[in-house]
Amino acid sequence: SAHTHLQGVGHTCGRKTDYAFEMACSNIRYGEGVTREIGMDLQNLGARKVCLMTDRNLARLPPVTAVLDSLAKHGVKYECYENVRVEPTDSSFKAAIDFAKKREFDAYVAVGGGSVIDTCKAANLYASHPEAEFLDYVNAPIGKGKPVTGPLKPLIAVPTTAGTGSETTGVAIFDFEDLKAKTGIANRSLRPTLGMVDPLHTLHMPARVAANSGFDVLCHALESYTALPYNMRSPCPSNPLSRPAYQGSNPISDVWARHALHMVAKYLKRAVRDPSDAEARSNMHLASVFAGIGFGNAGVHLCHGMSYPIAGNVKTHKAKGYSVDHALVPHGLSVVLTSPAVFAFTASMCPERHLEAAEILGADVRNAKKEDAGSVLADSLRNLLYDLDVEDGLSAVGYSKEDIPALVKGTIPQERVTKLAPRSHTEEDLTDLFAASMKLY
Repeated sequence: SAHTHLQGVGHTCGRKTDYAFEMACSNIRYGEGVTREIGMDLQNLGARKVCLMTDRNLARLPPVTAVLDSLAKHGVKYECYENVRVEPTDSSFKAAIDFAKKREFDAYVAVGGGSVIDTCKAANLYASHPEAEFLDYVNAPIGKGKPVTGPLKPLIAVPTTAGTGSETTGVAIFDFEDLKAKTGIANRSLRPTLGMVDPLHTLHMPARVAANSGFDVLCHALESYTALPYNMRSPCPSNPLSRPAYQGSNPISDVWARHALHMVAKYLKRAVRDPSDAEARSNMHLASVFAGIGFGNAGVHLCHGMSYPIAGNVKTHKAKGYSVDHALVPHGLSVVLTSPAVFAFTASMCPERHLEAAEILGADVRNAKKEDAGSVLADSLRNLLYDLDVEDGLSAVGYSKEDIPALVKGTIPQERVTKLAPRSHTEEDLTDLFAASMKLY
């Protein structure tokens, strides 16, 4: 009968690739000084005991003070956790999870960059599911990638970098130390209840933090705009619960990604060169949100997939402008260093989009042919990086060609993102991309 036929179609979807996409993002509130409202929000949520997470650098800076003032003014009780690691690891996540599990928090507030917001998402997830093992929700193939079934507590994210877009997404990223690879937890239920975007907070970013977090925005926009289209991604989910957060490029994400690129082109250099340029820094903060809404639904691909082993295998590189006591290749830097090679490689699959991106970034594409799209975009990216004094490729952050096999090996488990590249690739292709990224200029 027609009835059973429809049920059957709904269950198997009758095709190999997806046919639908879904738009999900956090509620965002934007405004200069808007942090003062957070105490009222927590009161409105009926929160009795709040977990405030930040890192040691931020704990004494105005963004955290502004939150604490608002909590005090509205009589909100809280406990503070400031042991978040910049570029978190499985053990730093677990320490934060233990802190949250021992106390009955009914709401969470994260004040910081992606590291803080992601750590707070993980703490909320596992404290709300105390019976789960750590690897249950970690992305396959490293973890089990189980769907999250129970509700989480409200989480308000207050981003202080213009940056990761973590305030809008259901993704939390960490370094899995044994494997020297970054991985993460990706589930729509991790999305913050509210992202409080207060541009005043970005005025406290050191110049290199502004540059590196801006590169993350740039790559979020470029990768989601050039990702495999959602209706070419397989498998077709048998149940909407199993449709991934990262779905492939789609008409709604495209709008956000393209606009974020325009904003990066206009404001990134200014935001890095002049920390007091409030207009540029606030617009980069907004660009971060825009790109987050785009990639939070479309996903990223090779720059991000390859960045995880670049960050995870770091030996001794001391990041300029970061006050941390461990070797570090900041996330945005680890992502952008491969971007010229990556987009030269992917351009053949959607040359128009690559040329459009290059034009937005300032290239003259009037006489460019489709087959030049990759080199035109790669040159635009190289020029931008050179202008902003970025290290000259992977060799400048401590890698040599002897490290390439380990970097390739660390990219293989990143299927969740690498399979969204518009062009399929082999281990040999990855080897070539890492080799081409050793020197940029």
